[in-house]
Formats: sequence, C-alpha cells, structure tokens
Amino acid sequence: MTGNRGVVYVEPGKVEVRPIAFPDMVYPSGRKANHGVVLRVVSTNICGSDQHMVRGRTTAPAGLVLGHEITGEIIDVGSDVTTLGKGDLVSVPFNVACGRCRMCKAQNTGVCLTVNPGRPGGAYGYVDMGGWIGGQAEYVFVPYADFNLLKFPDRDRAMQRIRDLTCLSDILPTGYHGAVTAGVRPGSTVYIAGAGPVGLAAAASARLLGAAVTIVGDVNTTRLEHARAVGFETVDLSKDASLADQIVQLLGVPEVDCAIDCVGFEARGHGHTGSQHEAPATVLNSLMEVTRVAGSIGIPGLYVTDDPGASDTAARSGSLSVRLGLGWAKSHSFFTGQTPVMKYNHDLMQAILWDRIDIAKVVNVQVITLDQAPAGYAEFDAGVPKKFVIDPHGLLSKAA
Repeated sequence: MTGNRGVVYVEPGKVEVRPIAFPDMVYPSGRKANHGVVLRVVSTNICGSDQHMVRGRTTAPAGLVLGHEITGEIIDVGSDVTTLGKGDLVSVPFNVACGRCRMCKAQNTGVCLTVNPGRPGGAYGYVDMGGWIGGQAEYVFVPYADFNLLKFPDRDRAMQRIRDLTCLSDILPTGYHGAVTAGVRPGSTVYIAGAGPVGLAAAASARLLGAAVTIVGDVNTTRLEHARAVGFETVDLSKDASLADQIVQLLGVPEVDCAIDCVGFEARGHGHTGSQHEAPATVLNSLMEVTRVAGSIGIPGLYVTDDPGASDTAARSGSLSVRLGLGWAKSHSFFTGQTPVMKYNHDLMQAILWDRIDIAKVVNVQVITLDQAPAGYAEFDAGVPKKFVIDPHGLLSKAA
C-alpha cells in the first residue's frame, strides 16, 4: 500500500488535491516513531483555522498538506503501541501531544513542550506547529497513539453517529472549552461572537451546560438565520444598532453574564460602514463592553503572532488595540489559547452517543468527497452556514 492523496495549500486562495507520500512512522525530523499508528482517514473536516492559511493570512509555506480535524481507522500499529490495534476507530485531537512532558501531565496538551521545536504546542497540517503532516488526506500518521487517540467503544454505533463524532477532533471541544472558560453555568446569559461552526459549537455547548439564554452575533445574515433555526437568539451586527442595544432588546439589560470570542483576528467592524473593513480587536473590545463586572470571557477564536495580510503594521505582528483598561476596570477574566481537546473529548463523545447534543445538526455538517475539497474551501470562505466534512473513502456515505 503506497498511494495517498491530500489537500495541499498552493498559494493564497488556492488549494489542490495532489498525490502525497504514504505515511511513515517517523517524526518530521525523520527519526523513527514506534509509538505511532497509521490511519485510514474516515472523515476530515475543513476548519476556519485552515481558511486563515488559505487566505494568505499566515506564513504557511506552499506545499503544506492541510487538515487537523481527523477521525480514522487504524491500519498499522507501531511496535511500542500497547492499547490500540488494527481496525480500531478513533478520534484524533488536533493537538499533537507527547503525554510525557509537564504540560501534558497537567492536561495542557495544547502547549506540549516536546512536539514542536519552534514553540510549545503542535498540530497536524498547520503553520509553525511542528511540521506534522495534515489529515485532509486518504491516510495519515499519528504519533504517541496510546496517549493521543480516543477510541470509540462500539464501531457500529460510532459509525451511526459519525457526522457528530467527527466534530470531536476540534470544533466541539473548542466551543465547549470557550463555554467552560467563560464560566457558563445553569441559568447563565451568554453572548457568542461568531456564527460559524465554532461559534455554533460554543452555543450548543452553552446549552448543554444549562445556559438560560444563548445569543449568537455575526455580520453574516445567512449564518444568523441558521443559528435561529437551531434554537439560538441572534444579534445582527451588520445593523447600525449597537451590540448593547440589541442585547437590551432580548434581555432587558445591556449586559450578559459571560461571553465567548469565536471570531479571532480576522474580525470585521460592526455596522453598515464598518462591516466591510477589518477591525481585529473589535470583538474583544465589544465583549468587554457587554460582559458584566467580574464576568469571564473565553477566547477560543484564533489570534496569531504573524499576520502578513493585516491592514496595519501593528496587527502584522499580532499587536492589537485592545481596551485592556476596560477589562481591568470591570474585573474581567480572560482565557486564551489552543483548546486542550483531550480534557473534554471523552465526555463529549458520551454526550453525543447518549443523545445529549446534536452537534452535526447545529453546525450543519455537509459531507463532500476529497476531490470536492477545493470547492468546499471556496464555498466555506464565502460564508455559507455549513461545516464541510471530507469523506476520502466514501465511508460516511455508506454509513448513511
């Protein structure tokens, strides 16, 4: 077995499906990694974080194989793997983590200290994240398999819910992490910035955690329409009415208990005139305005250290005009960084399997073939209310 194909970043605005090498059980440096496995990819998702690279908003090199949201079947097992075997169906956290360093032992797997020589934290198919090959492909290598992989306990049952379970690799734990770190609890009023897949996953997580009211805001009216259809309140930030004014119309007061930023650094200004122009700090500043004193703000939205496509010099190096004084005066708590998927994915798997959350419906999963991936990227970039899931071997179609 030597053939493989994957989605490759070519240049800003362009990806292609190309032949790529069949996975070897080696580190990016070439050193042997007997603790890993090779997966036949069952599903692999297009993420908004991938779009940042494809838009040319990072330093991603041409030729990078994309994809960090992976679910697969083990087809080859390294000699040091002890708890997994061929045929196991597994979810792959997007964090590459060793399980041995101080951060991994503390469940901070998003900042593993050993898998990336450049800085803490590794991920598949992502710029500056250690050089690990991405999983928008037919086959992929996963290191430290005993530690990283979440095995589904019943393959047949898992395949029946595979459109939901595919969200365990990233967006559902990320949305849940945003909700947990924002302090969502039964009876909370919650505002979520962004009606994309992560924003909707955060909204579904807030509902799972018992929020009384979950409000989703965006400038994309089509996405807001979908958010309303799956049961959430919305605010339309393309209107001239301020965020606080629209929250008053819903809650009777201009504030919420907690807030979640699911937009990140490519945010756009609010209102008719501002919505067409990037304003990378606008979400964070607006969340501080509407979050009550001593409230918390979860920030799973992506911010980068280098943004070559930014509209101003400061933002190109990740420097934003954030009103930290306002947050300080209101005693806000902020929580940022990559989601440690492994902290949440087992419990969220149980919530899916026991019908506590219908995440595929909430994020509107749309299954496509590997060859349709470039079209999926283009459609997702246009702002459609869909979560594109690639089915490289036709296994999801068979499961349907």
